[in-house]
Amino acid sequence: MTQTTIRDRPNLQRPNMVLGFSGWMDGSEVSTGTIELLAEEVGAHELGEISPGDFYIYNFPGSMEISALFRPHAKIEDGRITSLEEPENTFFYSESHNLILFKGKEPNLRWQEYAECIYEVVEEFDVSFMSFVGSVATIVPHTREPIFYSSTSDEAMRDLADRNGLGATNYEGPASFVSYLAKHAQDRGIPMATIVAGIPPYVHGRNMITIEAVLKKLVGMGAVNINFDTVSRLSAEFREGLDKLVRSKPELEGQIRELEQAYDEQLGADAEDNEEDADSQEDLGEWFNRQGIELE
Repeated sequence: MTQTTIRDRPNLQRPNMVLGFSGWMDGSEVSTGTIELLAEEVGAHELGEISPGDFYIYNFPGSMEISALFRPHAKIEDGRITSLEEPENTFFYSESHNLILFKGKEPNLRWQEYAECIYEVVEEFDVSFMSFVGSVATIVPHTREPIFYSSTSDEAMRDLADRNGLGATNYEGPASFVSYLAKHAQDRGIPMATIVAGIPPYVHGRNMITIEAVLKKLVGMGAVNINFDTVSRLSAEFREGLDKLVRSKPELEGQIRELEQAYDEQLGADAEDNEEDADSQEDLGEWFNRQGIELE
């Protein structure tokens, strides 16, 4: 039995789909924040949802600090339970932008069934291109362009990603649900690309600078088409506030200057060696580590 509910039947013509998940690759809320901002910009309406069902662990053994990360959020007022928030997995749509958005929580269990719930919507509306947006912590200063990583479903997508400055990911280790979803998109012949930004580890809260950069990559990939007036304003305000905070912490300001110098020297050295930008981005974090640069 499917756990997907489709509440509306909009007139979409082979739309694009952009996905974001809270969880492993949502540092500084880049994944979920991008989807929320996109939904506002395109005037999206709710399309449907995936019931949380058996996809999540609620009672995880361990300390209270650890188990609290898995449990639903409850609110009790005057002895009465006023809300109990389970994970939400919601599809949105915009007819004017021919776009489907999805914001969900990475499932703990039954990945295959959860993926099938997403692909049910993909097939129902004949989605032409899927893209995931996310982020991972990287040793890169907020004053420089984010580093981008990407995996794609086929060579045509790889070429498009390369033209948009999305470095090819090289990784071996524990998989995210996004990797699982992308592998099955490849098996189904559905074009898909992941857009993953490297974010500064010292930036907390929703990183509007990176979200703006991610949205520009989505536009370049042909996944969305939006006006950047609001996004750029929010990004500038965030940068101004972050710069002010950094100036109030001289030690952190000095460390960021070291990062800037290392970033510029590494990219400059790569340019002299005629190396591709994707290669320089991929090696940058390792190069920082070799210099012994650390952030508190």
